[in-house]
Amino acid sequence: MKPESPEHSAPADAGARRAAAPVIAYPPETLPRPDLAALRQARAGWTRIASLAVPPREARCFEVPAGHFFRITSVEGPQVGDLNLWSADLSERFYSGKTRALHGTHLSTGDRLWSGFPTLRPMATITDDTLDWYGFDEFGASVHDVIGTRCDPYTHNLLSRGGQYHHCCHSNLIRALAGARGLTLAEAEPLVHDVLNVFMCTGFTRETGQYFMKASPVRPGDHLEFFAEIDLLGALSACPGGDCGGEHSSDKAACFPLLVEVFRPAALPAGWAPPPPNGYDQSHGGG
Repeated sequence: MKPESPEHSAPADAGARRAAAPVIAYPPETLPRPDLAALRQARAGWTRIASLAVPPREARCFEVPAGHFFRITSVEGPQVGDLNLWSADLSERFYSGKTRALHGTHLSTGDRLWSGFPTLRPMATITDDTLDWYGFDEFGASVHDVIGTRCDPYTHNLLSRGGQYHHCCHSNLIRALAGARGLTLAEAEPLVHDVLNVFMCTGFTRETGQYFMKASPVRPGDHLEFFAEIDLLGALSACPGGDCGGEHSSDKAACFPLLVEVFRPAALPAGWAPPPPNGYDQSHGGG
C-alpha cells in the first residue's frame, strides 16, 4: 500500500527534476517494418484450414505454419482472451515485456509479437484489428494489452485468503498445453508465460499507477488477425472475467466462447521470408 502522502520533503529543485523531458527508450525507427500491403494482398484467395472454438473459462491450443494467418474472433458476446505463443518446437516463446518496450502498452495493426532471448525475432505480425478505432480513452485505457499478466490461481489465493479457483487463464493454458503436447501439468506450467490480452481494455491509474481493467468494447464479429512469421503453437484462454468489466478469477462474470481460425494463403506474401534469429553473437564480452 502506497502512503497517502510522501514521507520525505521534496528538494528545492523538485520542479526542474520533474520537468525533465521523456526519452523513448527503444526508438522503433530502425526495426524491420512489415509490408502490410503485401501481407493483406496475400489474404486474397486464402483457404481456411482449421477452426476451433475456445469454450468459456477454458483454453485450447492450435498450430499455425509459417506464412499462414490466424484470427481470433468474438462470436457470441463480449469476451477477453489470453494468448500464449511458442515456436512449434517450444524452444521460443512470446516475450511480452520486450514487445511492450518496442511497440507500447497496447498492440494493433502493424505491431509484432517478439520472441525472447536469444532469438528475439518476430513470431507474428498483427495484420488487422477491428478495434483499432478505440485508441486511448479518457481513463488512459486501450485494448489488446501487454502490460497485465494472465490471471492466475496463486494471486487469487492471496487476494481471496485461501481461495482455490482452477479456471484462471494460467491454469487454463497449462491444461491446454499439457493436453496438446502430452505433458504433465507440472511439465507444462513452466512453459506458460505472460500473454497478449486480446480484446481486454486496460490501463494504469494516474493517481497510483495501478493496473486497471474495464469492460471491453469487443462485440460479436470483432477480430484480431495475425500473420505467422515462424511455425507457431498458440494457446488461447477465454478469460473467466468475460469482458473484464467486473471481477475475474470467478464464475460470476458472463463468459462466451472465442473462435480461432487458421488460413493458408494461395501464395506467400511478395518478398516475405521467415525472420532469422537475432544477429547478436552471444559472446557477452567473455573471453
